[in-house]
Amino acid sequence: MSLSTTPDAPPRRAALLLNRRAGTLLAHPELHDRIGEALREAGFEILPIEEEAAPDLQGRLALAMESDAPLVIIGGGDGSIRSAAAALAGSGKVLGIIPLGTLNLLARDLGLPLDPVEAARLLGEAQPKAIDAGYVNDEIFLCQSVIGLLNTVGRHREKLRGSGPLAGLRWLRVLVRTVWRHRPIRLALRLPGRPGVKRIWARTISVVNGPYADEPGRMFHRPRLDTGELVLYSPKRFGIAWMLRMLIAMALGRWQAQREVDVMRLRDFSLLMRRSHITVMNDGETLLLPLPLHYRIAPRMLTVMAPVPSEAQAGAEAGLEAGA
Repeated sequence: MSLSTTPDAPPRRAALLLNRRAGTLLAHPELHDRIGEALREAGFEILPIEEEAAPDLQGRLALAMESDAPLVIIGGGDGSIRSAAAALAGSGKVLGIIPLGTLNLLARDLGLPLDPVEAARLLGEAQPKAIDAGYVNDEIFLCQSVIGLLNTVGRHREKLRGSGPLAGLRWLRVLVRTVWRHRPIRLALRLPGRPGVKRIWARTISVVNGPYADEPGRMFHRPRLDTGELVLYSPKRFGIAWMLRMLIAMALGRWQAQREVDVMRLRDFSLLMRRSHITVMNDGETLLLPLPLHYRIAPRMLTVMAPVPSEAQAGAEAGLEAGA
């Protein structure tokens, strides 16, 4: 794979793929046409690739890759964006994002509006930006790769999504039961070229594409997406009381100061276990992968359309880069 390059000028011809099964479009189907109109008003020449063109998202992405459009705009959740990134990474094409999912992690980190129509309008003023991509056994993730308890909780959340007004209460009940029953997992961390392994015993492990920042009122926010490193977060303990305490610390912007989570900044490493396969959740997508798990960072592998930062934001990013 070759590194993606940032074009000199923002592309204006775009292939558009909207995931009609995304939660926001299921609840508001009228957004399908409004998003297209907003993109055209923003100055884009749109090549729509509808579901009739191919039976699944992978087929539609293949058509987008074959087109002459230098920009591929994907409307969906983090899972749909992950699929698009897998196709576009290193290709030279640029990815545009319309947030239509539940968490919209990458859209939040990029500073995109979570209103789909507003996000479409803002893409007209956005600029190409090269960001890192993480891989585990050649499966891409742009935000995080999760093993263990949080993986199980995430799968239950997906099953309960859209199950009515009591879905939140059902999910809370499942969360408490899962936290109570889930046993810790034993892993060994191996670094390339170094003898021996580091033993890890935890209920959950999260490998994040770039470090989280401690910011009051902003949880799990990554101010930079091009640090060239993966960050492994391993909680020292995990329970309902611990989660509540950490949520309060996160809201105050002081969770990392609590020293309740082991943090390791890495570029390339492997996780070993005494089994043949393990379930991993990459950006909300569940995968069954063979062990060992080999994680690596691919710096600036993907080019995305991102809002132009304000002078204050640019200064803050420069400060973070200087302190890295």
